Amino acid sequence: MANSPFVLEARGVIKIFGNHTALDAVDFGLKAGEVHALLGENGAGKSTLIKILTGAYQPDGGGVFVQGEQVHLDNPLHAQTHGIGTVYQEVNLLPNRSVAENLYLGHQPTRFGLVDHRKMEANAKVLLQRYGLNLDPGSELGTHSVAVQQIVAIARAVELSGKVLILDEPTASLDRNEVERLFEVVRDLKSRGLAIIFITHFLDQVFAIADRVTVLRNGRLVETRPLDSVSRTDVVRLMLGKDIAFSGATDLEPENAHSEVLLDFRDYGRKKSVQPFNLTVHKGEVIGIAGLLGSGRTEMARIMFGADPADQGTLHISGKPVSIRNTSDAIAQAFGFCPEDRKAEGIFGDLSVRENIVIALQGKLGWFRALNRDEQLEIAGKFGEAMDIRAASLDMPVKLLSGGNQQKVILSRWLATDPAFLILDEPTRGIDVGAHAEIVRTINRLRDDGMAMIVISSELDEVVAYSSRIVVMRDREMVAELRGKNINPGVIVQAIANHPDEAVA
Repeated sequence: MANSPFVLEARGVIKIFGNHTALDAVDFGLKAGEVHALLGENGAGKSTLIKILTGAYQPDGGGVFVQGEQVHLDNPLHAQTHGIGTVYQEVNLLPNRSVAENLYLGHQPTRFGLVDHRKMEANAKVLLQRYGLNLDPGSELGTHSVAVQQIVAIARAVELSGKVLILDEPTASLDRNEVERLFEVVRDLKSRGLAIIFITHFLDQVFAIADRVTVLRNGRLVETRPLDSVSRTDVVRLMLGKDIAFSGATDLEPENAHSEVLLDFRDYGRKKSVQPFNLTVHKGEVIGIAGLLGSGRTEMARIMFGADPADQGTLHISGKPVSIRNTSDAIAQAFGFCPEDRKAEGIFGDLSVRENIVIALQGKLGWFRALNRDEQLEIAGKFGEAMDIRAASLDMPVKLLSGGNQQKVILSRWLATDPAFLILDEPTRGIDVGAHAEIVRTINRLRDDGMAMIVISSELDEVVAYSSRIVVMRDREMVAELRGKNINPGVIVQAIANHPDEAVA
């Protein structure tokens, strides 16, 4: 395979959106008969590169080459004519139509100008058996498992294209047995000479199936390496940009950490989301959650807050059993949650700064105790000043504020409810330096005031600086809980990278 020509190649590809360079002269080459993993954290440029390779986006510089010849891909359908097919995490097929119809939609066999259903189902049966599926091709696709639907989508993509298969997070909704079944199909396609790009956040799956790996970070190519020449720790370091030789522990464990337990999660989890975990949260401490994107960090936070309620385990608050069935239950127990995607899940863009700040408190008080305008202005003004929210008016739409000021508004919303427990998911991502510093100061102040917090962050130096303990997530499972001298970026990277069968420091 070392001497194989590239089937699909990006040379010096540049993509710019406004003032943001999403891809900065990225090179990528895919060989026949290989599985090539494409890795990177949020904003690394993976999705943008894939959209350029499939014709969904046009590059602003550089070019795409198929078997050495430069091509201009107008759209994904045009890419299919060059042999490039894609299967996404969310199966883009028709669940209420038959398996056969999904396989041949748009190119059904016909007889006398009409679709020949008998021939289509006979062809589908042969095709499905080639992929290890012995099922009725006339059955509705939606009646089958997600794993089967993924394999049907792969079969369709390969039949339509035939040279390159791009798998974008295909295993995100599958259990371990379903993943292995899918990998059997991938290995068979690889043996037939298909060139496969595999995008995933599950590092163990990369080492189980891939031959080479390319890592992107902040829109730039970091490195392309054969998998047998790198360790898991090497890959994590490349993705995060961290030198694991870094040392510098913190010791912020509160004096009352062994006496004042606020929350106690026991065997707490949700099927197909996060494996059951045990975690105690004390008053006056920050527990950092570390892990790669897709490791289960956000899923753990959503389970704690009841956005995706746990379906197993127990929770005790101050020693009393409590059931968090939804977010209203969480708010009633003095929980707060600042989500990772502030635009989609945090702010109410068309509402004012004032309304965004008071909305959670109003929900907690109930609508029979409606806050009047003067009360709203007093509350919003108090937190606006405390958080240094830069807004021309408290009545201006919050969507007009900068990202950093929007984040301060969301944090103010929950502080107005006087929470006992606050969950912050990537609170400093994508904001300016001044807002970043203000939010970190707020985290430290709230911790010192006795508030219990969970903070999820990809910034290892940052999470080390304010955490009393750090929980490490990998493959949707809590794999380590670090304390004292083990709270440093080097140990965190090693814990993220270690194979499940290896010991964690």
